Parts: sequence; structure tokens; C-alpha cells
Amino acid sequence: MSKHITLKGSYNEDPNIVEIGIDEAGRGALAGPVTIAACIMPHGFAHPLIKDSKLLSEKERQEAVAIIQANAVAWNVQHVSVDLIEEMNILKATMKGMYDSLKYLDEHAHRFDHILVDGDQFHGYHGVPYTTVVGGDNKYTSIAAASILAKTSRDNLMKDLSKDLMEYGWGSNKGYGTKQHTDAIKEHGKTPHHRHSFISHMLTKTSQLF
Repeated sequence: MSKHITLKGSYNEDPNIVEIGIDEAGRGALAGPVTIAACIMPHGFAHPLIKDSKLLSEKERQEAVAIIQANAVAWNVQHVSVDLIEEMNILKATMKGMYDSLKYLDEHAHRFDHILVDGDQFHGYHGVPYTTVVGGDNKYTSIAAASILAKTSRDNLMKDLSKDLMEYGWGSNKGYGTKQHTDAIKEHGKTPHHRHSFISHMLTKTSQLF
């Protein structure tokens, strides 16, 4: 069981201010999409399992997802493809995913008055007030909920992709640069799911440098 931590249920004291939390998963991976989630939790909602997804076991994350989906006012997950990451760069792709997730909820009649973003980078959304919070997924419930939704959704996708590409170990490493994964890239080359700009140095043979 992970350490018992209960986060702040809201950033604003006023219960009439609807907050939405945003976080991403997979930004530093070598393969697969970057995944963004946005989540509106009830004002003041807190639960010991709703915290930074990295602090939870896989079983706890599944339990947390059920709690989030049972209590959330609204939520959305966006996968930004490898093609877009390569076309735009990872930062712009992440910002696009954040915008698209907010836009989806906005267009489906889920208003929000304040955006809480994990990290220190955000490009804004139609003038809605926002706050960036470094380590926010272990400070505020709405960001933590988004963190959990993003990670579990992306993990499940990478497990599915791994079924036909077992040698890369995505079922366990989820596309990150573990030794098993980098060794497999060097031995078997890249797949359509790899971010070429992230791994091009692994594919360059020494003879090609001279």
C-alpha cells in the first residue's frame, strides 16, 4: 500500500469557481503518444488514492480510476499521435493536447472558471484564468485525477501495442527508455510507433559519421 496522502480538494476557496485540472503522461517516452487528461472534480473532493499517479501501484491506480469516474463532474483524455509529435515537437504537441481536452469539455457544456496545470508551461485557453503548479499532481485533487486518467489510459494503449511487438517491452516500460527498450531499438530498429527524433542517435552507425 502506498503512503497515505490526502491532497487539497480545491485551489480556490469559493465553491462557485469550477476548477479543472490538467496533466500529461508520456512526454519523455521514446514511443507512443503523449496523453493529456483534463478533469473536473467536485469542489473540495479529496481521497487518499487520488494523488500523483507515480506514487500508486497499478492496482491502486485502477481503484483510483473507478473513484474518479464515479465522482468526477466531467473528464476527457486525448492521445496526441507520434506523427504530430514529430511534426510539431513534443512541447507544442503537449500544449495541443491540453487545448483539445479543454475544448472537448467546453463544447460539451462543462464550464470551468479556473484551470490548474501540472508543471510550469501552459499557453492558455480563451482567456480563462489559470495557474501552473510544479508538482501539482501531488498537491491538488483535480490535477492528480487528471494524472491518473492520463497514465492509466496511456499505459493500457501501450500494452495493446506491445502485443505485436513484444521485443520492445512496452507492456512493462510503456515506451520509456529502459535498457530492454533501447537494446531492442538498436537490434530491431524503429517501429511506426517510435518518435524518430527521440531515437535517431540510436540508429546512426559509427561508420555513417565519417
